[in-house]
Amino acid sequence: MKRSISASRRRGDRIGYALLAPSLFGVVIFLLTPIVVVTWLSFQKWDLVAPLKFVGLSNWLAVLGDPTFIDSLMTTVLFVVLVIPAQTALGLFAAVLLSRRLPGSGVFRVIYVIPWVSAPLALGIVWRWIFQPTGGMLNVLLGSHVPWLTLPSLALPAVSIVSIWSQTGYVTLFFMAGLAVIPEQLVEAARIDGAGSTRIFWSIKLPLLRPTLFFVLVTTVISAFQVFDTIYSLTQGGPQNATDIIAYRIYEKAFTGFDLGQAAVTALILFLILVAITVGQQLYFRRRITYDLS
Repeated sequence: MKRSISASRRRGDRIGYALLAPSLFGVVIFLLTPIVVVTWLSFQKWDLVAPLKFVGLSNWLAVLGDPTFIDSLMTTVLFVVLVIPAQTALGLFAAVLLSRRLPGSGVFRVIYVIPWVSAPLALGIVWRWIFQPTGGMLNVLLGSHVPWLTLPSLALPAVSIVSIWSQTGYVTLFFMAGLAVIPEQLVEAARIDGAGSTRIFWSIKLPLLRPTLFFVLVTTVISAFQVFDTIYSLTQGGPQNATDIIAYRIYEKAFTGFDLGQAAVTALILFLILVAITVGQQLYFRRRITYDLS
């Protein structure tokens, strides 16, 4: 009897491993292998042409001792701080409005999503024209000649506006999905008890949106730290490094400076920062998330 149970358990284990094999293959090939290769490359000197040369910690010391890297890191953090709160608040506000199913809501749902599904480089070219000092749509409307993308103090806010505009639709979609699964009987019970729309939102809907908020913040923070297309199409890190976001810096190191070793170090530092932020978000939301809506 015990032998039969043991054989059945082993057969079940083999089936389980077989079912996990495709996903495990993907994780190893597309996630773990690149991390190992980039880590190995961070200890090499390579310009894509000459043979690789082991240099130990030289690349790490060079990157960490480079003041422009620290400036780039701070610029990236400032960009994230400008973008994340604004696009989260706008996405939540739009989701609440669209969830009321007012006339024309279907059209606005499509309009909100269009920037998110459009090619970032194409959007960057359009916004580059909008921000043109002479003949640009924004300055024509304002009746001014403000150099939005060439003035260091305005370049990062301008790029942030484009990023907020393009990602708000993504945030709106997930908040709408979160609002849709909130039990209607909870809202009705609150109304019967005399709660108004504002009280219902802050006391019932927003707490029940925490799982959605957690997912949205994790994915949008990672996306903001890795933004590249918008910077490349609008400012290419300028003016005077005012938009030198770390993801664009990795590209510059690798394919303009042809220093793959330092580019790998920068990419690993970005990876470690994102892991730390994600773990921090997980710890913060762990005791604040409720999934049982029954």
